[in-house]
Amino acid sequence: MAKKKVTGIGGIFFKCKNPEDMRNWYRDNLGLATNDYGSMFEFRLSDEPEKKGYLQWSPFKDDTTYFNPSKADFMVNYRVENIEELVEELRAAGVTICDEIETYEYGKFVHILDPENNKIELWEPVDEVFSKDGEEKTK
Repeated sequence: MAKKKVTGIGGIFFKCKNPEDMRNWYRDNLGLATNDYGSMFEFRLSDEPEKKGYLQWSPFKDDTTYFNPSKADFMVNYRVENIEELVEELRAAGVTICDEIETYEYGKFVHILDPENNKIELWEPVDEVFSKDGEEKTK
């Protein structure tokens, strides 16, 4: 069986003039349950349907530096497995690794660039922390 790399989308991030207005518009018009970070979508993992997974939707202020060095107005977060191993494979393939792997209660993160210099966030999630005691936590 082939080793998994990307297992799904972990987040969609985009720039806008006013993140609060954008969150409110999506809440009022499309029914998203929003918080200060955006909205979190819950789903079931196809390989383990008893487990929940999460996807973060977040508008960012248009002058954010979080997407740097990319000039794009968006950034996609991909859910991955074995992030340390994956980063070594990517490095060996000549992929630009933007930073070191950072570890948080809700998973490990690293950023890379695709061939057109779009920044990509890789996330090895710890989904359980998001549903612990019914409390949502975000990065």
